[in-house]
Amino acid sequence: MESTGGPYLNTAAVTSPVGIARLLQMTFGCTTFSLVAHQGGFSAAYGTFCMFVWTFCFAITVFIITCEFTHLHSCLTLSWGNFTAAFAMLATLMSITAAVIYPLYFVQLGCYPIGCEVRDFRIAASVFAGLLFIAYATEVCLTRAKPGQVSSYMATISGLLKIVQAFVACIIFGALVNDSQYSKYVATQWCVAVYSFCFVVTVVVVAFSVTGKTALLWFPFERSVVVYTFGAVLLYVSAAVIWPVFCFDSKYGSPRRPGLCAKGRCPWDSQLVIAIFTYVNLLLYVVDLAYSQRIRFISHL
Repeated sequence: MESTGGPYLNTAAVTSPVGIARLLQMTFGCTTFSLVAHQGGFSAAYGTFCMFVWTFCFAITVFIITCEFTHLHSCLTLSWGNFTAAFAMLATLMSITAAVIYPLYFVQLGCYPIGCEVRDFRIAASVFAGLLFIAYATEVCLTRAKPGQVSSYMATISGLLKIVQAFVACIIFGALVNDSQYSKYVATQWCVAVYSFCFVVTVVVVAFSVTGKTALLWFPFERSVVVYTFGAVLLYVSAAVIWPVFCFDSKYGSPRRPGLCAKGRCPWDSQLVIAIFTYVNLLLYVVDLAYSQRIRFISHL
């Protein structure tokens, strides 16, 4: 089908299924943060995080739509396919986090003490936040590489998992700084080193893929990524064994939550969150290693 917008405009950027999903993302994102800013309200770190997610995702989505509609992305020194796939996955994770956090901390059934109008605005914002997550998840499903299809690396299961691994690591870091007492033992400090090393290398892999600079490296990028993923599995196995022992074994820590531990400021709670997400990331790296055996890296798409 020929474009009706002339050679300088790409109407498929807004009429294709992916384009429609992005238009919905822009609409739902703008509606969500407008409702919150107008009357719903937000406060503290949780509310600020939610507003950042909605405004950040809205801005990048508008940028992507503009670049694709005007073909400006061809002037950028980016691997556009890798960039859009990575952002869609990141936005999906961020939007579902905000869609859970905002109603959890700001929505209530009764009107007292915030008033019925504020309550209704917050409920409406929560609904649109959920729709925003669905819109981003839809784009991920539409752009994900299919078997036998030539696609950019970040659109593959292995590439998408890299974004999820980095996101989970951020959750771990958040729990670490929340009075987790990780510096108490050398063994738990080793676990922090594992989380940090794997996070940094994963971000570097994503950065090289998005910028399209993998071909400039003096070593085979794809083989190095597979070797790193195998190493990350081994490192996370060690953390998955060490962290629970030194946090929940009665010799070093506490197998049960202390009764006098304050809610929201309890080291045991942070240690439990870290343990859970350590196993989550270990599973993600194992799945990543399995899928990385079956893909070919394309850096210029």
